[in-house]
Amino acid sequence: MADDIFRRLQQRLDTYSLGFPQTDSGVELEILRHLFSEDDAEVFLAMSPKVEPAEVIAPRLGREVAAMAVKLADMAERGLLFSLRKGDQTLYGAIPVIHGLFEFQVKRIGPELAGLMERYFAEAQFTQAMQTSLGAFLRTIPVQKAVPVAHNVASFDDACQLLRAAKLIVVTECICRKQQITVGKGCGKPLEACFMFGSMAQYYLDHDMGRRVDVDEAIALVTKAQEAGLVTQPGTAQNPAGMCNCCGDCCGVLRALNLHPKPAEIVFSNHFAVVDKDACTGCETCLDRCQMKAIVMGDDGLARIDLDRCIGCGLCVTTCPTEALTLQAKPSAQLAVPPRTSADQMMFMAQKRGLI
Repeated sequence: MADDIFRRLQQRLDTYSLGFPQTDSGVELEILRHLFSEDDAEVFLAMSPKVEPAEVIAPRLGREVAAMAVKLADMAERGLLFSLRKGDQTLYGAIPVIHGLFEFQVKRIGPELAGLMERYFAEAQFTQAMQTSLGAFLRTIPVQKAVPVAHNVASFDDACQLLRAAKLIVVTECICRKQQITVGKGCGKPLEACFMFGSMAQYYLDHDMGRRVDVDEAIALVTKAQEAGLVTQPGTAQNPAGMCNCCGDCCGVLRALNLHPKPAEIVFSNHFAVVDKDACTGCETCLDRCQMKAIVMGDDGLARIDLDRCIGCGLCVTTCPTEALTLQAKPSAQLAVPPRTSADQMMFMAQKRGLI
């Protein structure tokens, strides 16, 4: 009976966001048993991703509203549900594994869960699921300093503009780097580098998973992250719920991208790097800077961009000592415009996965 409810929970979670596919090893059930009790699973399965009050959820389970409210609040505190305060009501909704159950463990992840997630990330089924729809989940936007002053970047591709447009900004530690530190594989890059906006930011504040910052501090933190070699990746929406700063060592999205033979084909990005061979001295500074192994040294000793692997982040541009590297926008016919809202993004992701 227990395995049955956790399998049903896995199957439900597999319909959300990037999915949560069944694996050959069955490690996904171990993850769920670590996070959920059987009662938690029963409650989750009775819920919708659309936020609702306890008064609506309780009758589905034949429970008293007061007891249901206590249960939902407890699950939200443990990162098993999303909660939203609206007037004098608190609304609750079911969440995906990513972004959701995994990220919401940022303040409580320990060796057991970190190890289970590492095993799950190594499964072929997870990588395939990520590669199918990761462009609809996160997108790559340019490092601020890599964009020429004369180049007009759409506001949705400008990290500073996204921060200025946010009504509430919360910064939190990166769950991916924290998980990797816990399994002994940390990269040493900044931990406090992920941002939540709007109602998602309020959820993080309500459950002590981050701290509120103003626009100036947020921009300073993004600049620090980019200088440290992190790739800026907001959600694939014009008004995203959050913005990550990722590394190829730890980030699930970049790790999955790196395993793909042609990351540029599946990433959501509007830029690519170009080398001026007359200015390149072959110093190789850019090799370590690139998270995608998209730069190689040619037979002539000069840098060469593998456009099948370049995701257009611009990190290489900012440290080139001779300014031989520049970032260019893709031709107008190839420019991608993200969905307008996070709700539209979820529909886009479902389409990419063939669910609708």
